[in-house]
Amino acid sequence: MLKKEFLLMKRNALVPRVMVMLPIMVMLVIPLVTNLDIKHASVAVVDFDRSILSRRISSDMNGTDILHVVRYCETYDDALSLMEEGEADVIMTVPAYFSRDLETGKNPKVQIQANGVNAAIGMMAAQYTAQSVEMTLQTEMNARGMKTDEPPVTIKDCYNPTMNFRNYMIPGLMVMLILIICGFLPTLNIVEEKETGTIEAMNVTPVGKFTFILSKLIPYWFAGMIVITVGMIIGRLVYGLAPAGSVWAIYFASILFTLVMSGLGITIANRSATMLQSIFIMFAIVMVFQLMSGLFTPVSSMPDWAKYIAAVLPPRYYIEIMRAIYLKGAGVAMLMPQFAVLGAFAVLFCAVAALTYRKRS
Repeated sequence: MLKKEFLLMKRNALVPRVMVMLPIMVMLVIPLVTNLDIKHASVAVVDFDRSILSRRISSDMNGTDILHVVRYCETYDDALSLMEEGEADVIMTVPAYFSRDLETGKNPKVQIQANGVNAAIGMMAAQYTAQSVEMTLQTEMNARGMKTDEPPVTIKDCYNPTMNFRNYMIPGLMVMLILIICGFLPTLNIVEEKETGTIEAMNVTPVGKFTFILSKLIPYWFAGMIVITVGMIIGRLVYGLAPAGSVWAIYFASILFTLVMSGLGITIANRSATMLQSIFIMFAIVMVFQLMSGLFTPVSSMPDWAKYIAAVLPPRYYIEIMRAIYLKGAGVAMLMPQFAVLGAFAVLFCAVAALTYRKRS
């Protein structure tokens, strides 16, 4: 029996390759990608003081390896727009007459606001910013012979005031539901019919391949919408997290991602001869989707080469849409680039699924 199993494994065109490539990918790629360290935190500076001291604070911050001043904004609303667009992780506001009030002993405060949509990077970036400001001010105050017991920095968290990592993960976990319901199940269904031979009965009928593919996918599309609905209800009732934006925008994004995953699943099923082959391929793809699309770790903390890979992963855009709608209350217009990319992936994968299906082997 052991000899038979090894012979079957050796003769399989896919399994030996997966058995070799998957451990290599996991051991070499994943440890580099799953990095919670903050390497490139973007800071938007609103300087109402416009003094030598305020410029020194920004200069010292920009000179660190972690923090980067992405823009000097004239107003707070300009900086908040950068944060809403995802270009700034932190907003640092220096109040007017900050330097003068510091000399007179009034203990003015530099306000730091963190982007709470990504709780991990927002919290860490705010702490790094606060440390940089405190070091600069401490050096300046020591030079002037001044002392103070109160920290000259206040931190405020935007979008996710409690900085609860659960609020960050719940919208992203919707991707796991769609992956399983609309990706795995259609794939296993078609491959199972191949193995049992029942699909041959459909192939000899005049039913077109587009009609056949749709008949396989539509039930899972409905199932995906039901799962998303149940997920939103559980998030609201159990965790008290309700979407800050439009629920219809969530359904729109979920429909697009459902098309992506179902098209990908059917494509894999069309090229798989056995259930084992399809499971191995889907498992490898889902692992990459989970670890490189920003579900657990921010894409901005990945190496440059990993960011290029993440740019072609559909779950990345779905996760960004869900978190922006849930926590920021963003609308479709603000997220149009992500919706456009997700729609392009949906058209591509559905077209490939229909074209790769053959009624004759």
